[in-house]
Amino acid sequence: MTRLSVNLNKIAVLRNSRGGDRPDIVQATHTVIAAGAQGITLHPRPDMRHVRPADVRAVAAAIGGRVEYNLEGNPFAPARGEYPGFLALVDEVRPDQATLVPDSDSQITSDHGFDLDRDIERLAGPVAALKRSGARVSVFVDAGGTSGFDQARAIGIDRIEIYTGPYAQAHADGDALKALEQCAVTAQAALAAGLEINAGHDLNQLNLGPFLHALPTVAEVSIGHALIDDALYAGLDATVRAYLDVIGKAFSR
Repeated sequence: MTRLSVNLNKIAVLRNSRGGDRPDIVQATHTVIAAGAQGITLHPRPDMRHVRPADVRAVAAAIGGRVEYNLEGNPFAPARGEYPGFLALVDEVRPDQATLVPDSDSQITSDHGFDLDRDIERLAGPVAALKRSGARVSVFVDAGGTSGFDQARAIGIDRIEIYTGPYAQAHADGDALKALEQCAVTAQAALAAGLEINAGHDLNQLNLGPFLHALPTVAEVSIGHALIDDALYAGLDATVRAYLDVIGKAFSR
Protein backbone atom coordinates (compact mmCIF):
# COMPACT_ATOMS: atom_id res chain seq x y z
CA MET A 1 0.00 0.00 0.00
CA THR A 2 1.12 3.56 -0.70
CA ARG A 3 2.84 5.29 2.20
CA LEU A 4 2.04 8.85 3.31
CA SER A 5 4.89 11.30 3.88
CA VAL A 6 3.72 14.61 5.33
CA ASN A 7 5.50 17.74 4.18
CA LEU A 8 5.81 20.17 7.10
CA ASN A 9 7.14 23.19 5.21
CA LYS A 10 3.95 25.17 5.81
CA ILE A 11 4.41 24.88 9.57
CA ALA A 12 7.67 26.77 9.12
CA VAL A 13 6.00 29.31 6.82
CA LEU A 14 3.47 30.17 9.54
CA ARG A 15 6.21 30.42 12.16
CA ASN A 16 8.43 32.58 9.96
CA SER A 17 5.57 35.01 9.24
CA ARG A 18 5.50 35.98 12.90
CA GLY A 19 8.95 35.13 14.21
CA GLY A 20 9.63 33.11 17.31
CA ASP A 21 9.14 29.37 17.44
CA ARG A 22 5.36 28.88 17.10
CA PRO A 23 3.92 26.83 15.56
CA ASP A 24 6.53 24.28 16.58
CA ILE A 25 7.71 22.05 13.75
CA VAL A 26 9.04 19.45 16.20
CA GLN A 27 5.64 19.18 17.91
CA ALA A 28 4.05 18.86 14.47
CA THR A 29 6.47 16.05 13.69
CA HIS A 30 5.48 14.11 16.80
CA THR A 31 1.78 14.68 16.08
CA VAL A 32 2.03 13.47 12.49
CA ILE A 33 3.92 10.34 13.50
CA ALA A 34 1.48 9.55 16.31
CA ALA A 35 -1.39 9.85 13.82
CA GLY A 36 0.15 7.09 11.71
CA ALA A 37 1.98 8.80 8.86
CA GLN A 38 4.85 6.72 7.55
CA GLY A 39 7.14 9.60 6.68
CA ILE A 40 8.09 13.25 7.12
CA THR A 41 9.20 15.45 4.22
CA LEU A 42 11.03 18.78 4.40
CA HIS A 43 12.12 20.93 1.48
CA PRO A 44 14.83 23.33 2.64
CA ARG A 45 15.68 26.16 0.23
CA PRO A 46 18.75 28.39 0.15
CA ASP A 47 16.61 31.50 0.80
CA MET A 48 15.22 29.78 3.95
CA ARG A 49 11.70 31.11 3.36
CA HIS A 50 10.35 27.74 4.49
CA VAL A 51 12.25 25.32 6.71
CA ARG A 52 15.76 26.21 7.79
CA PRO A 53 18.80 24.00 8.32
CA ALA A 54 18.13 24.08 12.07
CA ASP A 55 14.64 22.67 11.39
CA VAL A 56 16.11 19.89 9.26
CA ARG A 57 18.38 18.88 12.13
CA ALA A 58 15.67 19.20 14.79
CA VAL A 59 13.17 17.12 12.83
CA ALA A 60 15.80 14.44 12.19
CA ALA A 61 16.30 14.16 15.94
CA ALA A 62 12.56 14.16 16.60
CA ILE A 63 11.94 11.36 14.09
CA GLY A 64 14.62 9.24 15.69
CA GLY A 65 14.26 6.52 13.07
CA ARG A 66 10.55 5.94 13.77
CA VAL A 67 9.45 6.81 10.22
CA GLU A 68 11.18 7.62 6.95
CA TYR A 69 12.75 11.05 6.55
CA ASN A 70 12.69 12.60 3.09
CA LEU A 71 14.61 15.75 2.20
CA GLU A 72 13.74 17.53 -1.04
CA GLY A 73 15.95 20.07 -2.73
CA ASN A 74 17.98 21.22 -5.66
CA PRO A 75 21.22 19.19 -5.76
CA PHE A 76 22.95 22.12 -7.45
CA ALA A 77 22.03 24.61 -4.73
CA PRO A 78 25.31 25.89 -3.26
CA ALA A 79 26.01 27.04 0.26
CA ARG A 80 24.54 30.43 1.15
CA GLY A 81 24.72 31.95 4.62
CA GLU A 82 23.35 29.42 7.11
CA TYR A 83 22.35 27.08 4.27
CA PRO A 84 25.22 24.62 3.76
CA GLY A 85 24.08 23.35 0.35
CA PHE A 86 21.68 20.50 -0.27
CA LEU A 87 24.32 17.78 -0.62
CA ALA A 88 26.07 18.87 2.58
CA LEU A 89 22.79 18.95 4.50
CA VAL A 90 21.89 15.42 3.37
CA ASP A 91 25.36 14.20 4.29
CA GLU A 92 24.97 15.72 7.75
CA VAL A 93 21.50 14.48 8.74
CA ARG A 94 21.44 11.24 6.70
CA PRO A 95 17.77 11.08 5.68
CA ASP A 96 16.28 7.88 4.30
CA GLN A 97 15.52 9.55 0.99
CA ALA A 98 16.75 12.56 -0.96
CA THR A 99 14.36 13.88 -3.62
CA LEU A 100 15.97 16.04 -6.27
CA VAL A 101 13.91 18.99 -7.49
CA PRO A 102 15.02 21.62 -10.05
CA ASP A 103 13.62 24.58 -8.12
CA SER A 104 14.96 28.11 -7.87
CA ASP A 105 14.41 31.14 -5.67
CA SER A 106 12.08 32.62 -8.29
CA GLN A 107 9.60 29.75 -7.98
CA ILE A 108 6.88 30.09 -5.37
CA THR A 109 6.66 26.30 -5.38
CA SER A 110 8.04 23.43 -7.45
CA ASP A 111 6.37 23.52 -10.86
CA HIS A 112 8.32 21.14 -13.10
CA GLY A 113 10.61 18.15 -13.01
CA PHE A 114 14.03 17.32 -14.38
CA ASP A 115 14.41 16.50 -18.07
CA LEU A 116 16.38 13.26 -17.71
CA ASP A 117 17.54 13.22 -21.33
CA ARG A 118 19.05 16.67 -20.89
CA ASP A 119 20.08 16.55 -17.22
CA ILE A 120 21.29 13.01 -16.66
CA GLU A 121 25.02 13.74 -17.05
CA ARG A 122 25.07 16.60 -14.59
CA LEU A 123 22.93 14.62 -12.13
CA ALA A 124 25.43 11.76 -12.02
CA GLY A 125 27.85 13.46 -9.61
CA PRO A 126 25.24 14.61 -7.06
CA VAL A 127 23.50 11.24 -7.18
CA ALA A 128 26.77 9.46 -6.44
CA ALA A 129 27.40 11.80 -3.49
CA LEU A 130 23.91 11.22 -2.10
CA LYS A 131 24.27 7.46 -2.41
CA ARG A 132 27.51 7.67 -0.42
CA SER A 133 25.48 9.40 2.30
CA GLY A 134 23.22 6.37 2.39
CA ALA A 135 20.11 8.01 0.97
CA ARG A 136 17.67 6.49 -1.45
CA VAL A 137 17.58 8.91 -4.38
CA SER A 138 14.37 10.04 -6.04
CA VAL A 139 14.11 12.58 -8.85
CA PHE A 140 11.17 14.86 -9.62
CA VAL A 141 9.84 14.36 -13.18
CA ASP A 142 6.92 15.58 -15.24
CA ALA A 143 4.06 13.25 -16.10
CA GLY A 144 4.06 12.04 -19.69
CA GLY A 145 7.82 11.59 -19.90
CA THR A 146 8.95 8.08 -20.72
CA SER A 147 12.61 8.48 -21.66
CA GLY A 148 15.81 8.63 -19.66
CA PHE A 149 14.71 6.11 -17.04
CA ASP A 150 17.27 3.46 -18.00
CA GLN A 151 20.03 6.07 -17.74
CA ALA A 152 18.60 7.23 -14.40
CA ARG A 153 18.77 3.72 -13.04
CA ALA A 154 22.31 3.33 -14.38
CA ILE A 155 23.62 6.32 -12.39
CA GLY A 156 22.02 5.12 -9.15
CA ILE A 157 18.62 6.83 -9.06
CA ASP A 158 16.16 4.60 -7.19
CA ARG A 159 12.82 6.33 -7.70
CA ILE A 160 11.04 9.01 -9.63
CA GLU A 161 8.51 11.37 -8.09
CA ILE A 162 5.77 12.20 -10.57
CA TYR A 163 4.82 15.88 -10.47
CA THR A 164 1.05 15.73 -9.96
CA GLY A 165 0.23 19.45 -10.20
CA PRO A 166 -1.31 19.19 -13.70
CA TYR A 167 -3.34 16.15 -12.65
CA ALA A 168 -4.67 18.01 -9.60
CA GLN A 169 -5.71 20.95 -11.76
CA ALA A 170 -7.36 18.65 -14.30
CA HIS A 171 -9.24 16.90 -11.49
CA ALA A 172 -10.45 20.25 -10.15
CA ASP A 173 -11.58 21.15 -13.67
CA GLY A 174 -13.61 17.94 -13.85
CA ASP A 175 -11.68 16.09 -16.56
CA ALA A 176 -8.68 14.21 -15.18
CA LEU A 177 -8.64 11.21 -17.53
CA LYS A 178 -5.88 12.41 -19.85
CA ALA A 179 -3.72 13.62 -16.97
CA LEU A 180 -4.15 10.30 -15.19
CA GLU A 181 -3.17 8.44 -18.33
CA GLN A 182 0.01 10.54 -18.61
CA CYS A 183 0.91 9.71 -15.01
CA ALA A 184 0.24 6.01 -15.61
CA VAL A 185 2.39 5.92 -18.75
CA THR A 186 5.25 7.56 -16.87
CA ALA A 187 4.91 5.12 -13.98
CA GLN A 188 4.87 2.10 -16.27
CA ALA A 189 7.99 3.25 -18.11
CA ALA A 190 9.84 3.90 -14.86
CA LEU A 191 8.85 0.54 -13.40
CA ALA A 192 10.03 -1.18 -16.58
CA ALA A 193 13.44 0.44 -16.03
CA GLY A 194 13.62 -0.87 -12.46
CA LEU A 195 12.65 2.36 -10.71
CA GLU A 196 10.06 2.78 -7.97
CA ILE A 197 7.37 5.46 -8.04
CA ASN A 198 6.60 8.36 -5.72
CA ALA A 199 4.15 11.16 -6.42
CA GLY A 200 3.38 14.58 -5.08
CA HIS A 201 2.19 18.14 -5.51
CA ASP A 202 -1.34 19.45 -4.97
CA LEU A 203 -2.71 16.05 -3.99
CA ASN A 204 -5.64 16.37 -1.58
CA GLN A 205 -8.47 14.35 -0.07
CA LEU A 206 -10.59 14.72 -3.20
CA ASN A 207 -8.08 13.77 -5.88
CA LEU A 208 -5.82 11.35 -3.98
CA GLY A 209 -8.15 8.35 -4.07
CA PRO A 210 -8.76 8.39 -7.84
CA PHE A 211 -5.05 8.89 -8.42
CA LEU A 212 -4.01 5.88 -6.35
CA HIS A 213 -6.80 3.74 -7.77
CA ALA A 214 -5.35 4.41 -11.24
CA LEU A 215 -1.71 4.11 -10.10
CA PRO A 216 -1.63 1.43 -7.38
CA THR A 217 2.13 0.96 -7.83
CA VAL A 218 2.93 4.32 -6.21
CA ALA A 219 5.17 3.64 -3.22
CA GLU A 220 4.82 7.01 -1.51
CA VAL A 221 2.88 10.25 -1.77
CA SER A 222 4.28 13.44 -0.29
CA ILE A 223 1.54 15.88 0.73
CA GLY A 224 1.95 19.20 2.48
CA HIS A 225 0.02 22.28 1.40
CA ALA A 226 -3.44 20.72 1.15
CA LEU A 227 -2.95 18.63 4.28
CA ILE A 228 -1.96 21.63 6.40
CA ASP A 229 -4.85 23.60 4.90
CA ASP A 230 -7.27 20.86 5.97
CA ALA A 231 -5.62 20.69 9.40
CA LEU A 232 -6.47 24.36 10.07
CA TYR A 233 -10.10 23.30 10.32
CA ALA A 234 -10.01 19.67 11.42
CA GLY A 235 -6.76 19.48 13.40
CA LEU A 236 -3.47 17.91 12.40
CA ASP A 237 -4.01 14.49 13.98
CA ALA A 238 -7.49 14.05 12.48
CA THR A 239 -6.35 15.26 9.08
CA VAL A 240 -3.43 12.84 8.86
CA ARG A 241 -5.80 10.03 9.80
CA ALA A 242 -8.26 11.19 7.13
CA TYR A 243 -5.56 11.06 4.42
CA LEU A 244 -4.53 7.60 5.58
CA ASP A 245 -8.18 6.56 5.32
CA VAL A 246 -8.34 7.87 1.74
CA ILE A 247 -5.26 5.81 0.89
CA GLY A 248 -6.69 2.71 2.53
CA LYS A 249 -9.99 3.02 0.68
CA ALA A 250 -8.20 3.43 -2.65
CA PHE A 251 -6.72 -0.03 -2.18
CA SER A 252 -9.90 -1.69 -0.91
CA ARG A 253 -12.07 -1.01 -3.95
